[in-house]
Amino acid sequence: MFQVTTRRLGKNGPEVSAIGLGCMGMSEFYGSGSEQESIATIHHAIDRGVTFLDTADMYGVGRNEELVGRAISDRRDKVFLATKFGNVRGPAGEFLGVKGDPEYVRSACEASLRRLGVEVIDLYYQHRVDANVPIEDTVGAMARLKEEGKIRFLGLSEAAPRTIRRAQAVYPITAVQTELSLWSRDAEAEVLPTVRELGIGYVAYSPLGRGFLTGQFKSPDDFPDDDFRKFHPRFQGENFEKNIQLVREVEAMAREKGCTTAQLALAWVLAQGDDVVPIPGTKRVRYLDENIGALDIDLSPEDLDRLDRILPPGAAAGERYHSRGMETVNR
Repeated sequence: MFQVTTRRLGKNGPEVSAIGLGCMGMSEFYGSGSEQESIATIHHAIDRGVTFLDTADMYGVGRNEELVGRAISDRRDKVFLATKFGNVRGPAGEFLGVKGDPEYVRSACEASLRRLGVEVIDLYYQHRVDANVPIEDTVGAMARLKEEGKIRFLGLSEAAPRTIRRAQAVYPITAVQTELSLWSRDAEAEVLPTVRELGIGYVAYSPLGRGFLTGQFKSPDDFPDDDFRKFHPRFQGENFEKNIQLVREVEAMAREKGCTTAQLALAWVLAQGDDVVPIPGTKRVRYLDENIGALDIDLSPEDLDRLDRILPPGAAAGERYHSRGMETVNR
């Protein structure tokens, strides 16, 4: 069983596993799960060399950070740990907006350190950009946390190119995270060229299209009632039917190549450049091993051209978030 290779985050950033592990679904959004199985999945990931773990303070209203903290408590030195701040939620889980003022940045970081049970966060992202606070103020506060030894590297999530440039002028940004998959290709137009120009690493979240590109879902009824995808534009009505037709073409190509649909979709993300690190999420060991298998798949120029024809930019029907969510991306 081969060990996962590494990729460098940006021109001067750290080396991380070429595929990371998104931990969000272990605590919320994608139906119920077992904490025992989730922790076993994290341990298996680390054993296989998937050492880049991604969480956020909003996932499960803090519960996901606590879970990840318990999972890595006896193996902290083997993990590159990323978490995020900025999406504020109330005690009942209600969304209260986005915050990026310096006082909030500090309090959020200290709360994350406590929940994770660690002394330093390896990569600290602003999860969403606060339109009411200059990015210079937010990044300035993050830089002070780095100087105090509370974080090692700074990151931004769903920031627009102009915001990334302003942030980079204040303090070096190590990584930018946005959605990238065969059905979410917006980043190719401006975000990826911007981060490459600036020497910033790129982290692709939802590289499997929130599971849609795995081929496991045949109908909107396949999602449990507590799964947020039921209310997601791409998973509803006519959009679902249009999108499932596209996935069937990817499935057919995967069969020809002797791999799973998920592996083909992940291999496409990996093929976008050695500076791209996808972080597929799973809470099950078997899917983790399947995802790792994508590193073994070589896509020829002809394969990439074919996937471009199946799912060119903008091919997916429906927005990637509901209207309120779309207001907070690419800011």
